[in-house]
Amino acid sequence: MTFSWTPHRFAGGALALDVANSIILRFDPARSVDRFAEPAQLDAFPKAAGEFSAERALFGTPAPVPKPNQASFIAMREAIDRYFRACVNNAENPLLLASLLEATAVMLRIGTRGSLDTETAHSALRLLSETEKKRIRICGNCGWLFIDRSKNRSRIWCDMSVCGNRVKAARHYNARKDRLP
Repeated sequence: MTFSWTPHRFAGGALALDVANSIILRFDPARSVDRFAEPAQLDAFPKAAGEFSAERALFGTPAPVPKPNQASFIAMREAIDRYFRACVNNAENPLLLASLLEATAVMLRIGTRGSLDTETAHSALRLLSETEKKRIRICGNCGWLFIDRSKNRSRIWCDMSVCGNRVKAARHYNARKDRLP
């Protein structure tokens, strides 16, 4: 299956969240797709991150994850997702934090500075600050993690032009359908 890395795929607002969001419909086993299951997609992601990631000014265009580091990188992706989802759901757990810190430490120890694995580890560690962590949300449409940088912290979709429009269109369709005889 061929994918394209578009700006919407980087709606998380942080490289670590964009990596966590590389699983589409994570909690729908029938439709879930791991974009990194295809090695070509994992290799294409860094170039797209350099173009679309909100943190591209910090990390530039990272190098691809070296093959020997890919399993540890995927383990870090999962630790990032579990920890920050728990934070959003007010279920922060010291064991999840320990798992995240352990996974990032592994990447920083074995990774090469400037590669996607180490840059993602740095991004995840930056998200641990209270200011950033309190702004992380889960999209009400697709379930992705994103940083709400709106003034009143009321954003509910990762990307208004995609998820917000889908929800609004579905609501409009259902309202019209209910009014028809």
